[in-house]
Amino acid sequence: MSPEKIQQLISQRMPDAEVEVSGGEGKYVANVTSDAFEGLTSIKRHKLVYACVNDQIASGELHALTIVAKTPAEIA
Repeated sequence: MSPEKIQQLISQRMPDAEVEVSGGEGKYVANVTSDAFEGLTSIKRHKLVYACVNDQIASGELHALTIVAKTPAEIA
């Protein structure tokens, strides 16, 4: 699985988010910035992102994904 494919999967289910994915060989990092994370705990933010790629994780196509989930205000 390519970083671009992971980025596409997350962007499709979180169209308002800015998504950048890096890595390779089964280990990726997704930096996701979205207003949807406002007021959510870190665990709930991660669950939102994991839901976008759950099928790929369950199938073994995606092995490891580190998620950095922030609101735009947390980036500024």
